[in-house]
Amino acid sequence: MKYRRLGKTGLKVSVIGIGTWQFGGEWGKDFSQDEVDRILGRAKELGINFIDTAECYGDHLSERFIGEFLHKDRREDWVVATKFGHEFHGHLHRTDRYSPEDVIRQLDASLQALRTDYIDLYQFHSGPNEAFDNDKLWTTLDKQVQAGKIRHLGTSIAKNDNLHQTEQSTRVQSKVIQVIYNRLDRQPEERVFPSCIEQDLGVLARVPLASGYLSGKYKPGTVFGSNDVRHRHDPEQIRQRLAKVEEIRAKEVPEGMDMAQWALAWCLKHDAVTSVIPGCKSVEQAEANASAAQWVSDNHPQAWKEEE
Repeated sequence: MKYRRLGKTGLKVSVIGIGTWQFGGEWGKDFSQDEVDRILGRAKELGINFIDTAECYGDHLSERFIGEFLHKDRREDWVVATKFGHEFHGHLHRTDRYSPEDVIRQLDASLQALRTDYIDLYQFHSGPNEAFDNDKLWTTLDKQVQAGKIRHLGTSIAKNDNLHQTEQSTRVQSKVIQVIYNRLDRQPEERVFPSCIEQDLGVLARVPLASGYLSGKYKPGTVFGSNDVRHRHDPEQIRQRLAKVEEIRAKEVPEGMDMAQWALAWCLKHDAVTSVIPGCKSVEQAEANASAAQWVSDNHPQAWKEEE
């Protein structure tokens, strides 16, 4: 495994992290604690030290799974990131909650679910600019940093071209940007990434496998079940994405290489990206994801800007 400095936080995080929306049950599978323990335990053996979750992945369900694992493991070995701003009401149903009072309630609930005294990275979760620009919110969060409940603040931007929230990061002491970035969606390269580099912000590339389209598992004509978040995607959009994936597979993916590993490695080659955070549903997927770091090391050694 390789590690990079997460911007001005100074934290060293594995270039492959673990996204955990799937643990909340909205990606076509319900998880048990034993399954989560085995996935996270194997990830640790492979050198992964970064977990990203959120309050609304199943009403703190993902956080509770992670918290139970951390309680049995060494909390200090992990960099744990979670988010605030949404209240879970049921399958794919949330409402926005960005007031300072709501955020304090969410923070305390997250700390309890994660069974920890502090959160390494607490992120504004895909909210509108109006909520982001509330100075009282950031003053409240800063007080929680001073109290030791939060180590660092970050922003998970909803739109890949949200330059406003990115450019205001330093002002509100947000040190990390989380953004959708993958071979099918390169928009952050235009304006968001240059601003992140200028401000020395850590960058977390979420959805690096494009919601699984770049996993190599799905062929044109695939239909997703009603309990899968991809069921909401426009059918024509699904058709176009899967056709594009086939074109990329034929023209860009090295012969004999797993497409998912290639897709993760592709993200890591960009100078701005600190870590990719793919979700994984099994130990085997965790192992495959981790191996992408070695592929970059073997084929693009110049890509490692911060190594251990």
